[in-house]
Amino acid sequence: MAARPPVRTPVRVVYSDLDGTMVGPYGCFFHDVDAQPTLEPARALVDLLATDLQLVLVSGRTRPQLQEACRIFGADGYVGEMGAVLGWDRATRSSVLRGAMPETYDTTPVQVLHDLGVVDRLFERYAGQLEYHAPWHLGHDEDVMLRGSVDVVEAQHWLADAGVPWARLRDNGMLPRRGLAAVDGPVHVYHLMPDGLSKGQGVAADLARRGLCAQDAVAVGDSVSDLEMAPYVARLFLVANGAAAPATATAAAALDNVTVCTGTNGSGWVEAVRWALQSR
Repeated sequence: MAARPPVRTPVRVVYSDLDGTMVGPYGCFFHDVDAQPTLEPARALVDLLATDLQLVLVSGRTRPQLQEACRIFGADGYVGEMGAVLGWDRATRSSVLRGAMPETYDTTPVQVLHDLGVVDRLFERYAGQLEYHAPWHLGHDEDVMLRGSVDVVEAQHWLADAGVPWARLRDNGMLPRRGLAAVDGPVHVYHLMPDGLSKGQGVAADLARRGLCAQDAVAVGDSVSDLEMAPYVARLFLVANGAAAPATATAAAALDNVTVCTGTNGSGWVEAVRWALQSR
């Protein structure tokens, strides 16, 4: 895939996915894909923090989880729950986006989807193929976190027929291990949430709040949902483990500002951070 020429202005924000990107298998920042200890991601992070370049974490994780992650990694803020919540000022301030969920509902999207019976019926439709991404699904307000292996397009038609056309099932990439015995093949993480919310739209809202534009930012990720950030940044870096997934590789090939990293997980993340630092 072709990549745009290098940006002419210094990068000011790095939007980084966490799981499968900044942290590798089992969520460790200090192990590579082969579970060998490495300090390279930490060195790149220290070099980033030594500048005025801002790190913003973009994830399906909840607000409390991301507040803690921001403290650990020194990030300025976050785009959480797949674009539904924003945090800034060292994650001390935040706001919530509600997307396309009808205004007639006066509670959280997660509560609405459960009250309508959508989650239980989705489990019945995809029996043995879909389950909660336990225990990480707990504490979510804007999205229901699931894992399994389903056809997302077919699931979208099912949601419309079930009376919730405003809801979307978003693929957030593959897990490093299988979670369902009945699934023959890779297991993915999914987020059931209102339409109009995505990592890309969350990044757009955060940039607007900062008074910045796409040329001021780069992003790095490993999944189809991370590619949604590409239209809102100067360049998106796709770590090699993400590019190994056929659906992600196909989606990336249609974008002209995606660079596929040579390294997987944290190693690829280092490539993105080094590129951003060299732009300064």
